[in-house]
Amino acid sequence: MKILYGVQGTGNGHIARARAMAEAFKNTSAEVDFLFSGRDANKYFSMEEFGNYQVRRGFTFQFNQGQISYLQTALNNNPVQIMREVRELDLSQYDLVLNDFEPVSAWAAKRQQKSIIGISHQNAFRYPVPLKGASWLDKQIMQRFAPADHYLGLHWYHFDQPILPPIVHTTQQVMQSQDFVLVYLPFESVDQICELLFRFANHSFICYHPNVIEDEVIENVELRPLSHRHFQYHLHCCSGVIANGGFELPSEALSLGKKLLLKPLIGQFEQQSNVATLETLGLASAMDFLDASAVRKWLDEKQAERVVYPNVAQAIVEWVLQGNWDEQQYLCDELWQQVDFPSYVSVNY
Repeated sequence: MKILYGVQGTGNGHIARARAMAEAFKNTSAEVDFLFSGRDANKYFSMEEFGNYQVRRGFTFQFNQGQISYLQTALNNNPVQIMREVRELDLSQYDLVLNDFEPVSAWAAKRQQKSIIGISHQNAFRYPVPLKGASWLDKQIMQRFAPADHYLGLHWYHFDQPILPPIVHTTQQVMQSQDFVLVYLPFESVDQICELLFRFANHSFICYHPNVIEDEVIENVELRPLSHRHFQYHLHCCSGVIANGGFELPSEALSLGKKLLLKPLIGQFEQQSNVATLETLGLASAMDFLDASAVRKWLDEKQAERVVYPNVAQAIVEWVLQGNWDEQQYLCDELWQQVDFPSYVSVNY
């Protein structure tokens, strides 16, 4: 079976999931090519696992000071170019398109009548799961942005819906925690992040940010440019994580037993819903802005316990290759039976 895997490249979470899926496909007979869209080709990093991958411009959201800028988003996306990319993407050599919220390959597959399986956190919002701040437009975008024939949604809890647990790197060992906090707030300005962290001189922070060009230490903050390998190392040995409200990084942190402090992007309902969900489950603390009092309270919290997730990527790959794509419930049931939450987690939704 030859597969094209389309991946939304605006954020690194989709790419992290694709890495886990690429690893799971390695020992199968399937031949998988990857296509990424949503950022400039020179802005991708640590992409060796994907071989000779393709890049399209696609559609990307623009951000300003920690919130979505709808004006800049409208000005920086060209619908004519996106339609041209859809028309020009030739899928004749592929038996199947897998899709992680990537519009070019999804609409090209729909146009060429290729089978499409959507695998993403966004697909979980097709079901009655907790929502916060979702407008009518948000719901329409979620439904129509990347169409598929079969949808697999990923979430931290099943909410009695046919969705799956998160895809995380389950083979990685948990390292002993060191006395520093990992910070990843790519949509905030570096200056504002540092201004917040300087207030806690007795704590050490390692901050990864897309605007950092080279390693630099300023007072109690170590600034680092983006690197998948180095970030993973620090994620494994940090004492806690301060991040935005995406899906994949919190999932990996939970699986490693790292306490979380999350700040959702303003105007991004998915992140607002994510943070509210984790806070209600008892798996994370939240702040609506770069709030020193929230950071101070969180730093005093005790260490978290691991959430044990199964190898979801491997299970999905086996399910895909079996070809019974209308039968999803057994996959959901089998995987959730293997999830182990800490005793303090509230699952009474």
